[in-house]
Amino acid sequence: MKIIELNSVSKGYNHDSAKALNEVSLKINSGERTVILGPSGCGKTTILRLIAGFIAPDSGSISIGGQKVAENGRILVDPEHRNLGMVFQDLALWPHLTVRGNIEFGLRARGIRKDDRKEKLKKILELVGLKGFGDRKPAQLSGGQQQRVALARALVLEPGVLLMDEPLSSLDFELNVRLRKEILRLHKELNFTLLYVTHNREEANDIATRVVVMNKGCISNGGSL
Repeated sequence: MKIIELNSVSKGYNHDSAKALNEVSLKINSGERTVILGPSGCGKTTILRLIAGFIAPDSGSISIGGQKVAENGRILVDPEHRNLGMVFQDLALWPHLTVRGNIEFGLRARGIRKDDRKEKLKKILELVGLKGFGDRKPAQLSGGQQQRVALARALVLEPGVLLMDEPLSSLDFELNVRLRKEILRLHKELNFTLLYVTHNREEANDIATRVVVMNKGCISNGGSL
């Protein structure tokens, strides 16, 4: 089943005459671990931002789960209604909130009852190996622990698709390798569709069931497999 589909999507930015994406077509199957691999500035993050609904394509269309969510400069379905989770490169944790507060933020926004929030929080903290860390602030955590909080915050909402933008790039090699294994374990346990962006070929090969190579706003290979 094709859960995400980009059809001839192009995107440019006002400050740059070159297109960030040039008629990109990409199909991603349900349950896949697709990694988009390429150098900085090739359009990888733009694809994630388009799928997430943060920006609209200049031309072409984007569908998620068979529903068209954006087309020709218009966002048809807002980000919060796309059943997606996202882990940003800088993690984007709120420093003034505890681990619990960061993870619960999305649950509160959705109006989840207190008892249900408590149960979901307990389960996700155990799943990502952070049991007992709920009252700590991000500054009190290691880089790996902060990464787990970002994962927990995205996964607690039970998204069908998890988008990850260079999430391990700031970590040392040993921790990077350890968290690759954690991502694979969580994928196996929760069975979400993963779309992961990196410039690291070894990282891509470890995580992916399919690698899509990008260069200068175009897909070099792997887009339609």
